Amino acid sequence: MRISKSFIPTLKEVPSDAVIPSHQLMLRAGMIRQLAAGIFSFLPLGYRVMKKVMDLIREEMDAIGGQEFHLPALNPIEIWEKTGRVEAFGDTLFQLKNRPLVLAPTHEEIIGWIAANHIESYKDLPQIWYQIQTKFRNEPRPRSGVLRGRQFIMKDSYSLDASWEGLDKSYELHAEAYKKIFSRAGLKFFIVGASSGAMGGTGSQEFMVESESGEDTCAICENCSYAANLEVATSNVVKASRVPADLPLKEIHTPNIKTIDELKDFLKVDESILAKSLVYIQDRTPYLILLMGNDQLNETKLQSIIGTNARPAHPEELLELTGADAGSIGPIGLKGFKIIVDKRLENANGLVSGMNKNDYHIANIDLMRDVKVDGYYDLRTVEAGEPCPQCNAPLRVVNAIELGHIFKLGTKYADSLNAKFLDVNGEMKPIIMGSYGIGVERIIACSIEQNHDENGIIWHKSIAPFIVHLILVNSNIESVVQVANDIYDRLNENKIDVIYDDRANVSPGFKFKDADLLGMPLQIIVGEKNVINHKIEIKDRKTNKRQIIDIDEVVTFVKNFINENDK
Repeated sequence: MRISKSFIPTLKEVPSDAVIPSHQLMLRAGMIRQLAAGIFSFLPLGYRVMKKVMDLIREEMDAIGGQEFHLPALNPIEIWEKTGRVEAFGDTLFQLKNRPLVLAPTHEEIIGWIAANHIESYKDLPQIWYQIQTKFRNEPRPRSGVLRGRQFIMKDSYSLDASWEGLDKSYELHAEAYKKIFSRAGLKFFIVGASSGAMGGTGSQEFMVESESGEDTCAICENCSYAANLEVATSNVVKASRVPADLPLKEIHTPNIKTIDELKDFLKVDESILAKSLVYIQDRTPYLILLMGNDQLNETKLQSIIGTNARPAHPEELLELTGADAGSIGPIGLKGFKIIVDKRLENANGLVSGMNKNDYHIANIDLMRDVKVDGYYDLRTVEAGEPCPQCNAPLRVVNAIELGHIFKLGTKYADSLNAKFLDVNGEMKPIIMGSYGIGVERIIACSIEQNHDENGIIWHKSIAPFIVHLILVNSNIESVVQVANDIYDRLNENKIDVIYDDRANVSPGFKFKDADLLGMPLQIIVGEKNVINHKIEIKDRKTNKRQIIDIDEVVTFVKNFINENDK
């Protein structure tokens, strides 16, 4: 492709609304343009990368027996109502005002509908169905360029099995395929345990890349294999223990004390005996949640226990339900509440919490004696430095970007959509499903996040829009132009992707800056100084290593580069 005849609108300046490197560089390199918040047009250079990524994904999905579908983005809302996900997705689900239709953020419902209508016997199973399709989510705050948009491209696949053992096998096939996809794309990634969220199911894992720009937070151990999204991460942090003394409840006047730190200083005690009380509402039922000291409530963990619509109580609700404002609420004497407690406080005594009376707390609370606890659960958010749950080494807490997510759905969708089959004994059983997603744009953005410098993008050769960036330095010297044209023709004849900067009205310095910005793996520089000696210069964009080779060796050199294993 000749740049003189191409549409690649590069930018010199960083757009003011772009904060993270991938967003900045995709705009500057002329890969994308924003049409509206969270909605991007992919321009020719960006779309070439997208097609490379999609082809790579297809190869690995086909290798595990996947069959490609193309499913409609518009879905009848009644199918989504059957699975309860209109409510689960809430406002993030796009709904048409004048038709009972939704724009699909994912396609479990449609796969389940097809299976219900066409899978009859265990002989029809297992199946792996996949598609690469446009998806829609009404993100309230689109951000980070293509990483968090309202319209995006996903590879989503679905396994259908007759047994739980079959699901395990399909799940593992996808896990291995994902490792190959991300490795071939040149990405450094790690795998974490994760929450299933609105997808439901019995287990899930996320494939993540560490990045300061990441919207997810993960706890990882450098000493062993433990890694988990902070939504589900645990640690071996010290738990409260029962003290021998069996002291009666004691009222304490605590004027203007609202926080754990203020209470700790006022009482001159360790925060481990202070029980923080929070109130949440789920389907009109108030819940009191108890946590140790300054531990932070993990809302994802809470919602997995009491329901996805759980919300913090409003100030006026707190006063009406407990008789006190935030900071003075506790578990003693409450009526109509369910009380759940973090496992760090399991069966603890000698605790201090609010008295449900402003400016008063109660000491010597014994959870076994004084409180009707409805359950002990892991409710807290892990913090950096806490002991790993597997090896006790200090955990590291990092920001990360999610590349892909795999779920064991089980029978949730089969049950809702009546997707059943006759088993070997002639009994009707629900199809056991798995769901597996990859964000196509996320692979592109993560590649840039991990591979760029102050000059621009550094593409990995497997997903680069072009392998070679051919630069004509002296466009006014016919012999140099002829050599560059000849190299361009020979590379094309050998089916090597090459972009050719043949512009006559642009300075060599400008061409070099554009080449570094666009980031093709190899730059071939054709200039008078070397051509006189039948030579050309080659620059490796990743290492910036330069070498002079004979013009006749160009095609062989590039082929060898393509076939080299990455270190």
